[in-house]
Amino acid sequence: MTNTQAVQSLFRPFTLGKLSLSNRTVMAPMTRQKSPNGVPGSDVAAYYRRRAENGVGLIITEGTVINDADSSNQKDVPFFYGEEALNGWANVVSEVHDAGGKIAPQIWHMGARGNVNEYTEEEIAHIVQEFANSAASAKRLGFDGIELHGAHGYLIDQFFWAKTNQRTDRYGGSLIARTTFAAEVVKACREAVGPDFPIILRISQWKGIDYSAKLVETAEELKQFLEPLVNAGVDIFHCSTRRFWEPEFEGSDLNFAGWVKQLTGKPTITVGSVGLEGDVTTFFSAGSGSGNASLDGLIPKLENQEFDLVAIGRALLADPAWVSKIRDGRVEELIPFSPQSVQTLY
Repeated sequence: MTNTQAVQSLFRPFTLGKLSLSNRTVMAPMTRQKSPNGVPGSDVAAYYRRRAENGVGLIITEGTVINDADSSNQKDVPFFYGEEALNGWANVVSEVHDAGGKIAPQIWHMGARGNVNEYTEEEIAHIVQEFANSAASAKRLGFDGIELHGAHGYLIDQFFWAKTNQRTDRYGGSLIARTTFAAEVVKACREAVGPDFPIILRISQWKGIDYSAKLVETAEELKQFLEPLVNAGVDIFHCSTRRFWEPEFEGSDLNFAGWVKQLTGKPTITVGSVGLEGDVTTFFSAGSGSGNASLDGLIPKLENQEFDLVAIGRALLADPAWVSKIRDGRVEELIPFSPQSVQTLY
């Protein structure tokens, strides 16, 4: 495992406008289904507080759904609308801030219909407005930014992907046209929160139903895809991959986050089995856990400024103190990811 001196770059401060983080670590959003009737309780606040107390630079919450009939198809996923749910989130913010942390909700629509061709333009306008309403609520509650979930085959990503977007109007067709919905969501959220409130957009090539899927095949296509999103007002791109160490395109060692930063000049978050021995999806299919992996492959990329922030998912789910243990060199105390550790330490 990496020694304390070697990981110093992970613990440099990060500042973007009014967002100031004590270090480069990010808690990746992870669905938990622990909010009965969509309302996050005191246990949810305690869950996030534990990570803040242990030095996570920025917490991105589990996905929270907007006020739309199709937004959720899973039980006990938290809402980001309605007085009771928003009061619960206000308590989460208070606990995290009291512990010295920073936090952003991930705002989500699952796209329950399976594709986007059935939506009328009026329905799309309603969904865009509900994203904006949730963004405004996040700012009002005192969150430090928002993340829009535009990855993994959910609604925004269904508009991005040619296989799920066969529309013939302005929302479909070319790669650039397929970014129209996302750009409208980002613009509406920007109008709702003002110019200085951070907007993060999570994107991915892979989908939950197809790990080999590609939105783009080349760096030039990626540039075309990203430009409308930058123009709409994205501040940070959260670039989801299954394995952070894999190059995105042939002929370059840059991973997905590295390419997005190079093409846009915007800060990026890398993610994908950080701190785990291998690919996290393998652990679920095999029903097993993972040992703690060295960060040696990650740190040089961060030091070379290929990306700006590092999201940790399952390793931080299993061990709330993962960040502080890495910072202090207490690697022998790390709790490995396993179904048992997750149930114990949620």
